[in-house]
Amino acid sequence: MQDEEQQQPPEEQGPEQPEEGTPEEQQAEEQNAPEETPPSEGGSPEEGQTEPAAEEPPAPEEAPAAEEAPKADGDKKKKEEVVPGAELDPIAIEPERELDAEERARREAEEEERLRRERELIGDVDETAPVAAKPAKLSGDARFAATGKRKSSVARVILMPGSGAIQVNQRKLEEYFPRAYLQSVATQPLTQTGYEGNVDIRIRVHGGGISGQAAAVRHGIARALCEVDPGLRPELKRRGMLTRDARVKERRKAGLKKARKKPQFSKR
Repeated sequence: MQDEEQQQPPEEQGPEQPEEGTPEEQQAEEQNAPEETPPSEGGSPEEGQTEPAAEEPPAPEEAPAAEEAPKADGDKKKKEEVVPGAELDPIAIEPERELDAEERARREAEEEERLRRERELIGDVDETAPVAAKPAKLSGDARFAATGKRKSSVARVILMPGSGAIQVNQRKLEEYFPRAYLQSVATQPLTQTGYEGNVDIRIRVHGGGISGQAAAVRHGIARALCEVDPGLRPELKRRGMLTRDARVKERRKAGLKKARKKPQFSKR
């Protein structure tokens, strides 16, 4: 019997127990062995490991983007509703203080002086009272001659007592100067001195245009009236009727198209 038991094949014998190694080898094997993750509740350990990879990104990140869209729309509406310049500070308007009598009188005098100077510059002096209260009486054969100039126009004026007839180059004043403005310019010294309708005037004028001739006639009549009544000179001088206007057209220069106009510049 003992011989049969010894002759049994190794397969029928139980599994051989592994030989235990040294403590150092066992500690090294434990360190090298992979750590096992604990199984999640209600599932196997393998399911617990795969679930985090399959999870979608958390929803809270999308919520701020969804909230930003209505905020942007609200900001646009607010910007559209805001009136331009509403953020600026209002301008403080100080109440007008009441002026005393002296200040009011001073301002009125300055305004009148300014208006008078403007009328003198444009030659439209509108004064109700004439310069001479009573025109001087002329003898029947009196003749007063004077010469007026403006630009290239020259007017020779002969003033004599009469009923107010005016001839310009042997034509009536209304025919020679058809425009009412030019008629008023030519007769301005007569109307402002009160001699209109008291003297006859014969005029010979040449050169220049119709506007320059009318100014030359005015200059000649004003000079003739000073010959009749020297007392009119200060007032006529103040109103600019005795001043020879020396403004003329500027001559053309060589290399230019006109007095100052240059040809167009070409770089190439």
